[in-house]
Amino acid sequence: MADGDTRVVGSKNLGSSGILYSDRRDFYIRPNVVKELWTDVTPFTTVVANQSTMSGLADPTFKMFEHRNPWVKQQFNLKTAIANNAMPSADAETTSVNIDGAVGIELGANLKGLEVEVYSNAHAPKFRAVITTASASAIKMKLLGPKGTNAIVATDYAMIIGSAMGEGTNSPSAWADDLAVVYNQCQIFKTPVEVTGTLLQASLRGESKELARLRDMKSQEHKIQKERAFLFGENLGGLSGAFASAEGVHDVDGNTIRTTMGIIPAIKNAGLTGDDKNNYIASDVNTYAKFVDVMERVFQYVPEAGMKRAFVGAGALGHYSKLSGASGTFGGDSGWTVNVGDTERDKLGFNYRVLETPHGAIQMIPTPALRGPYNDYMLIVSDENLFHAQYRKPQFQASIQAPDYDGVKDQYLSDEGVGISLVESHCLIKVA
Repeated sequence: MADGDTRVVGSKNLGSSGILYSDRRDFYIRPNVVKELWTDVTPFTTVVANQSTMSGLADPTFKMFEHRNPWVKQQFNLKTAIANNAMPSADAETTSVNIDGAVGIELGANLKGLEVEVYSNAHAPKFRAVITTASASAIKMKLLGPKGTNAIVATDYAMIIGSAMGEGTNSPSAWADDLAVVYNQCQIFKTPVEVTGTLLQASLRGESKELARLRDMKSQEHKIQKERAFLFGENLGGLSGAFASAEGVHDVDGNTIRTTMGIIPAIKNAGLTGDDKNNYIASDVNTYAKFVDVMERVFQYVPEAGMKRAFVGAGALGHYSKLSGASGTFGGDSGWTVNVGDTERDKLGFNYRVLETPHGAIQMIPTPALRGPYNDYMLIVSDENLFHAQYRKPQFQASIQAPDYDGVKDQYLSDEGVGISLVESHCLIKVA
């Protein structure tokens, strides 16, 4: 290091010489004020914390109950083929049809007396029938109509319409599902601030006190690191809680390191398909028709607030703003003109714009953490299925240095995580 150079290691300034001394010392009556680049660096954490914060958890690894309403979709697969001429058209039972693949209902005696509609695997309707005999593996039905081509193929499925019970019958067999459990963890965030005793006394150009400037800077660094962890973090167990090595990995001294599962890896790892698919790439939304189909799935879970929140990178925000209708653009090629509202200020302190879709409105919030590889991403969340978990309340620990140290060392400490349930209610879209 050349003589007279400033010696700076991380947030620790080791002296007050060189440029630090000659150019930043405050010899002026009115020192300049250093402006911060971002005033609202952590909108995702802000929204989650204001939506719901659970503090004083009993354990840094926490469980959440979740439940999926079974009545949203109730169906099962038909695994036995019956030729058209073998389907009885009068008041007579079919032969036994094997069943599996239940969605939203239990297979068993509870199926008796239910009216169903049979569909092909291409979702073409075939006929309606009432189940007259049922077990966990097979059913028999009586045809209701329409008459005609009513053959069953071994790839068909039956969708439940409702119950149709005979006169004077007893109460049918009951069934019930159970609650599911998902997990996550709080992780320990530490951001230190340190200056020497000499620098502590120096009045520096740009800020009246260097320690005060560093405290402000490190406070924002602490916040943005929590924001990134809540968005991008991952742990060994995922939301299923299948933790290895006693809940986490260990440092070289054998201490347990717990990490919170961020919402983006949770969505990517879910691997959901069909109506529950919630991870989309650019080719899934590169036409207006595809975009509308994706929005239909996004809004199938009606938001209690009446609007969905989306945290967007600059590329994703620009993507929708550039839909001018010119040839070669998303809007121009599809004949679609997008409606993006003017910039507004949320009461929580961040800017947003509203994207109007055929199925609902989306509040697009520019999110500084969505940069680089996530610049073109849009994260649409369900507020009701997110919360901020605090094992210990955030602390600013002042003067934690050793008694004989000539300087000051402070530390921001948090032991926090994000609670994520019903992962299919959240959505990730890469727009380009």
